[in-house]
Amino acid sequence: MDVAVAPGERGGGTLRPLGGDRDGGGPPRRVADLPAALRELESAEAPRWVWADTRAVYPALLDAGVRLGRCHDLALTEALLLGYAGRYGEPRSARAAYARLHGLPVPPDEDPQPHRDEASQAALFDPAALGLAGDGGAARRTAGTPAGDAARPGPSELDLIAEVHADQMRRIAATAEPRRFRLLVAAESAAALAAAEMAHEGMPWRRDVHDALLTELLGPRPPHGGRPARLQALAEEVSAAFGRPVNPDSPQQILKAFRAHGIELPSTRSQVLKQVDHPAVAPLLAYKELARLHNFHGWAWADQWVRGDRFHPEYVVGGVVSGRWATSGGGALQIPKALRRVVVADEGWTLVVADAAQLEPRVLAAISGDRGLARAAGETDLYAALARDFGGARESAKIALLSAMYGGASGDAVRLLAVLRKRFPQAYAYVEEAARAGEEGRLVRSWLGRTCPPPSRRWRELVAGPDGARAARERGRFTRNFVVQGTAADWALTLLAVLRGLLPEPARLVFFQHDEVMVHCPRELAGEVCALVERAAEQATRLLFGDTPVRFPMRAVAVTCYADAK
Repeated sequence: MDVAVAPGERGGGTLRPLGGDRDGGGPPRRVADLPAALRELESAEAPRWVWADTRAVYPALLDAGVRLGRCHDLALTEALLLGYAGRYGEPRSARAAYARLHGLPVPPDEDPQPHRDEASQAALFDPAALGLAGDGGAARRTAGTPAGDAARPGPSELDLIAEVHADQMRRIAATAEPRRFRLLVAAESAAALAAAEMAHEGMPWRRDVHDALLTELLGPRPPHGGRPARLQALAEEVSAAFGRPVNPDSPQQILKAFRAHGIELPSTRSQVLKQVDHPAVAPLLAYKELARLHNFHGWAWADQWVRGDRFHPEYVVGGVVSGRWATSGGGALQIPKALRRVVVADEGWTLVVADAAQLEPRVLAAISGDRGLARAAGETDLYAALARDFGGARESAKIALLSAMYGGASGDAVRLLAVLRKRFPQAYAYVEEAARAGEEGRLVRSWLGRTCPPPSRRWRELVAGPDGARAARERGRFTRNFVVQGTAADWALTLLAVLRGLLPEPARLVFFQHDEVMVHCPRELAGEVCALVERAAEQATRLLFGDTPVRFPMRAVAVTCYADAK
């Protein structure tokens, strides 16, 4: 049963059972205590809750002690459906969806653009950077509205939810693979619940250990936000190496200082500096690493994000176009290895940490249907199995497969790709077709139907110009990888949704990153939780790919400290 939820004032709200069409379902019911009403219905009927946006409803319910099993998030679903129709980037809110249904002016989304936490993702999956996003004006094109309609009263929130939900069900049914797309919508909505729960629960984070680590690496906390002692000492070393005062936080000053010593650099990136033979390089690299720790996970960061020995990040579900998450605050997807020793289980509890081994190559084996690659992916170490087929080294097999997925075409990759094409023709053809589709300006989709952004007008202008071949190849590289990485995100979200439903009380999911999960649970439940992680991986694989020989092993370990899991 689907039940629409519209929160009201003073903890109340309105509920309404939903039917299969715009006018179906039962009458609305006002409740004075919305958390109590949802808790009662959840325990009795376990409905699927339908609401405009999980972020606007669920955190308050969690604060009231209510945890729910299933939901349908209209905003997330609208984003998926718009993307499927080649309209990526148009406003996705429930009110925007309702306006489109009625030819009304479409209101812009109020949420800010989510931050990307990883530079690699931003480079590969940032539509603006690649010229992939649809034309900006398309998001705001609406049908004309008669002047008399301006005074027409708007629908109640329940009516709006019911109408948008019914429309979304019809659009899902009209996709090429409705069963798969329904699974995508369910996994994305479950991910929204899990993200809110993890933000509410928080990751165990020992503030005293964090303080001690920062003091060890940086020196005592400086007053008034100044430089810690270790950073100041390194800054002075940099200046001494150049023979004059240089601010290591200023790329312009650094480039100018190197230029004065006869060294022209394109940037101050660490990989560029490592190629330079100069006495300023070593202290400058050390400064950059420690300054990043201080700026992004230092004392001021902890003051803002750590409460009661819990780190409470703000996750953004679907924040990257591939389906991976981002964060709008806290940097949960970029916890430095040095800080993993700060993540410590409570007394008598443990952390169960698991990640999927070689996920993306296994995904390629499953979606391409290549029997040879699927045989190799049926083993624990896929690259070692491929090496036996290649008759070469494990590293060579790894380079060949990653080159096929990421479009590498230099050095040994060219020779190895020829072998891969011969041994695994279906797998190679699958990513080649995705690349060709991208080069031609077509859309590609993940296994469940998440769709890449359409090419922009700017991209089409580039393709028509003298640099057209390069622009086409860049988009082909993007789409080649999208079908694999998007499906990897499909699998990981389904795993998360399944595991969330399997965990016994009082075990809690506290961290999720791409293909890694962390559960905080009483020590006596560690063995059971490890087994449930493996079971969730098996169920996710079966839900996506049916009866496949491809294995998706999850290595689950129970540790007291996160640093011990690696």
